[in-house]
Amino acid sequence: MKNMISRRSFLAAAGVVTAAGVLTACSGSSSTAASTSTAASAAGSTAASGDTIKVGVIGPLTGDVSVYGQAVVNGATLYLKQVNEKGGVNGKQLEIITMDEQGDATQAVTCFTKMCDQGITALVGDVTTTPTLAVVAESQDYNMPMVTASATAEAVTYDAETDTVYENVFRATFTDPFQGIKMADYAYQKLGYTKAAVIFKKGADYNEGLAENFVNEFESLGGTIVDQESYSEGDVDFKTQLTTILGKDPETVFCPNYYQEVGQILSQAESVGLTVPFLGGDGWDGLEGYATNDQLKDTYFCANYAKGSNPDFENAYKEKYGEDYPNGFSPLGYDAAVTLCYGIQAAEDAGLEAGTDEYKQAVIDGIKNGTIEGITGTFTFDEHNNPVKSTAILTYVDGAPVLKEMF
Repeated sequence: MKNMISRRSFLAAAGVVTAAGVLTACSGSSSTAASTSTAASAAGSTAASGDTIKVGVIGPLTGDVSVYGQAVVNGATLYLKQVNEKGGVNGKQLEIITMDEQGDATQAVTCFTKMCDQGITALVGDVTTTPTLAVVAESQDYNMPMVTASATAEAVTYDAETDTVYENVFRATFTDPFQGIKMADYAYQKLGYTKAAVIFKKGADYNEGLAENFVNEFESLGGTIVDQESYSEGDVDFKTQLTTILGKDPETVFCPNYYQEVGQILSQAESVGLTVPFLGGDGWDGLEGYATNDQLKDTYFCANYAKGSNPDFENAYKEKYGEDYPNGFSPLGYDAAVTLCYGIQAAEDAGLEAGTDEYKQAVIDGIKNGTIEGITGTFTFDEHNNPVKSTAILTYVDGAPVLKEMF
């Protein structure tokens, strides 16, 4: 039987901040947060009358990872507005409250508590792992249904040490362990590599999670990890690590980092003569333009979505935002909203009142027991609230990511 956990116990285990002392943060520094919060406050009496259902959407709309946050928020908002255009849920419009947490865990907690004060019933968010862990911790006291589009750390939904599932938290993306294992399997079984090196950023949940699971799986298959190199937050010179890797003669290098750093690493690898193929995770999404065609040759990464998979979504996104969807985080944001609305429909079908504890539990139960027809695939949820679905393996052709195969 899975254990339940208190917020305080979660905080101690996860090592994340609480809301105490940070309630002046998330003050609506972006225009999106400020305008939406004002609108939400003005609409409070309407929501209380049962005409609307308040849904929060949180992500980094400014800062270093805003390319991911804006993509998720745009994808989620697109679906939520499509629901409204079709009459809402049970005839009720979804009132969308959006806030910018600036890529910061403290800001994320403050944004979340402000949304709760404004009466949200469910949440799409957060986007990257560390802020999401902070929101998950805070959400335990509220039993708030939340679906992260893209936070991949296993600890977002499950604490392996205590065998604890965070029952209110789901994700639309696959996990760090899943990605690391999948890419190790692909490297060894499909590409035939037997010697690999790894370069990753230390102290970062995403990077370390993928690296650790790649190493363990690759070695379990019979492969050899010839070197593991790390670097610190803020580093921009990777030549020392890459030169060391070159001297170990790997057949491939696993680089589970985000696209900005991956571009720098690929460029510097070329400069030191390290020309073996590189592999990565979904953090590579958005890499085009940060590396040359030659540097991207024979590289592979895993993702939830491949361009062209769902023209209806892609056309709708372009019509709404005036541009092509920027990366695979937009489809994940869309599917996170699809998942949340599936649960909201279940609560509405039960005749419950939005915002009540019973309503929130019905949303959670609806998601847990449902089958989600998303644009990244049809999926259910496993015992740890992770989606069960296939993985897209992408490579680069003329500098653009294309689907190689489903794996």
